[in-house]
Amino acid sequence: MSELARIIEALLFLSADPVGTEELAEATGAGELAVVTALEELSAALAPGERGLIVREVAGGYTLASDPIAEDAARALLAKPRIATLTPAQLETLAIVAYLAPVSRPEIGRIRGVNADSPVASLLDRNLIEESGRSPFGAVLYRTTTLFLKLFGLDGTASLPDPSQWDPSPDEERTLRERLLAAGEARAGIAAD
Repeated sequence: MSELARIIEALLFLSADPVGTEELAEATGAGELAVVTALEELSAALAPGERGLIVREVAGGYTLASDPIAEDAARALLAKPRIATLTPAQLETLAIVAYLAPVSRPEIGRIRGVNADSPVASLLDRNLIEESGRSPFGAVLYRTTTLFLKLFGLDGTASLPDPSQWDPSPDEERTLRERLLAAGEARAGIAAD
């Protein structure tokens, strides 16, 4: 396969939308006729039945698509809900909501010791938590969603692990307290400088 055909294959792979010959010519610095020839070469190399991908002409441009033979397997794979990795702040917030729901954003912030606006907003966007009413003071209350239960393989929040199993021993508690105090003193020293 020619170098131009390989470059076009990479560009089609990277683009979420169909790409026209004019755009491909501009991106590659090749003439439009050379791009058309390279697209024909790529289409022949990715002809149905040859590979797992094919070149399709769609919406005035070209795109890579999976071979129709893979449709059932692709549906099975993509039907599973996936979630991007959560940050430590998001995980901490999610745990608070899971164990204490219904819980308000100010309560989450007090427990975490920092503002909870960003992690709560991210968890709402990811459909891992949802609003579940208002507190007597008017604050929005949050709880986990069905998607949360599904992703974590839980029947309900009653199936969450018992947090007491992670309670520190007196020695672990003393060590943790010393580390936290040292970190606080270090932070105060840095802030004073």
